Amino acid sequence: MAVQKSRRTPSTRGTRRSHDKLKSPTLSVDPTTGETHLRHRVSPDGFYRGEQVISQPEIEDDE
Repeated sequence: MAVQKSRRTPSTRGTRRSHDKLKSPTLSVDPTTGETHLRHRVSPDGFYRGEQVISQPEIEDDE
């Protein structure tokens, strides 16, 4: 059974945990629409790298 030889200091513990912080997501701005989106993802409007790759369905009014 593994038993530690001596207690870890708070400094050593903090040094080890310094890389556990949360990173902010990398965002990008679409050149066509100017919308902010996650990198390497299609924007909600269906644009990717300035080109429309997904067409949005048109909403018809029933009047």
